[in-house]
Amino acid sequence: MEGVRGADESPAGAEARADAAYRFLRNAILTNEIPVGFQATEVEIAARLGMSRTPVHEAMARLQEEGFVQILPRRGILVKGLSPADLLEIYDILIGLEGAAAERLALEGGDAISEVVQELENLTERMELALDAGDMDAWADADEAFHDALVARCGNGRIRRLAGTVSGQSHRARRLTLNMRPPPAQSVIEHRQIIHAIEAADPIAAGSAARAHRRRARDQLVPILRRLNFSSL
Repeated sequence: MEGVRGADESPAGAEARADAAYRFLRNAILTNEIPVGFQATEVEIAARLGMSRTPVHEAMARLQEEGFVQILPRRGILVKGLSPADLLEIYDILIGLEGAAAERLALEGGDAISEVVQELENLTERMELALDAGDMDAWADADEAFHDALVARCGNGRIRRLAGTVSGQSHRARRLTLNMRPPPAQSVIEHRQIIHAIEAADPIAAGSAARAHRRRARDQLVPILRRLNFSSL
């Protein structure tokens, strides 16, 4: 795990340092560079990242809130696993939140939404190109960016914050099982159904398409975890 040395250590950079630590550690957990069961003290992590304990402590608190780690008093942090039951609960939340986000975007309609539609279409095209090239990591990056953009651009800060606390866990499970599933060509089709409904200013169709898309992903992923007898990821 390489660090993020060179970060601004001035007081004005405190928030930026904490955010850099959070993003670095979250990505390392998502990609399994830091695996389930990893345990380390804040001092050890801060030394690896080349920064003080304060931003690491703030990053750890945020990661614990999102369910990635457990803070152990006087022992640092433990990277937590994710069970099929956990994933079912996470998808229940995402189905509702992303459905609501798609509905809100469709209600905007007209010229106001054209920029969002273009962003979602660009990300879907990236998915399609990555799939054609057999680059599943690039496909996963674009897919995650699509879902993040859907909630980030809907205009409801509470939806964005709530989705942010659980979406990383779904990304994590999907990445770890990426090569255990059939080629995800259907995802491109379903993303375009969401986009077209938003562009057509049809909130009912947009919400239904977004919820159906997440349900299909859930119904595909959870049985794989159970079949492989994964108690946690």
